[in-house]
Amino acid sequence: MLHLSPALTAYILMVTAVLGLVMGSFAACMAGRIAVGESFLRGRSHCDACGHVLTPRDLVPVFSWLALRGKCRWCGAKISARCPLTEFLCAALFVGIVLRYDVTLQSAQYLILTVLLLAIALVDCDTGLIPDRLLVAIAVDWLVFLPFLNGGALWENALRGLAGGAVAFLPLLILVLIMDRVLKRESMGGGDLKLFLVTGLFFSWQSVLFLLILSCILGVVFSLVSGKTTGDPENPRAFPFGPAIAAGVYLSLLAAQSAVSAYLSLF
Repeated sequence: MLHLSPALTAYILMVTAVLGLVMGSFAACMAGRIAVGESFLRGRSHCDACGHVLTPRDLVPVFSWLALRGKCRWCGAKISARCPLTEFLCAALFVGIVLRYDVTLQSAQYLILTVLLLAIALVDCDTGLIPDRLLVAIAVDWLVFLPFLNGGALWENALRGLAGGAVAFLPLLILVLIMDRVLKRESMGGGDLKLFLVTGLFFSWQSVLFLLILSCILGVVFSLVSGKTTGDPENPRAFPFGPAIAAGVYLSLLAAQSAVSAYLSLF
């Protein structure tokens, strides 16, 4: 559908970008509430500083922040630029998925996954923790679409996903247990391991290897560039690995299959 005409392509991508802006706002709100222990399913959106309930004109992605010059309408408190940046980022990520997978059920599944990954990255940056409820949501996203992908090959899809999850989790778990013993400290958080497990469900075992390598490279880059740590007094050098895993998963959705095929073609 995406390539039927230039006009239709432009329209679909515009709608996708708008949807990404909205879902980016939702992801930022969800992550912010989870980080402070609030429910993101109940209660109206409000200013974090004064608690005033926000009106619809305060909630238009990006444009409200620009119109208010990054400040609360009522108390003047500064609104972090992370909000519009998250919305822009989500819009770009959504467009990337649709360009890669067109208007399909596969795209729908990966758009949901993208929102959850974005929220996980934000929460992990703020708290050093990856909430189990978001990991469960990723697993549910995989499970719900199982009967409808690849021509409805339910058991084939299930076995492929379980194999990918096992390859992402089990060898890494063994390695982490060994490293913990050698270093006498936690080498990787349990949330990171569980994130690899549930995201591995979306990939073949070959693509999982690409994901693991890419995530590790991105983890090193992110830690050096940001210098951010989790604040764990028992392991002061620990850094939030969730954003690197989330970025690795997203990039793997776009490129892992092609990269693996190109590599195998060399032999």
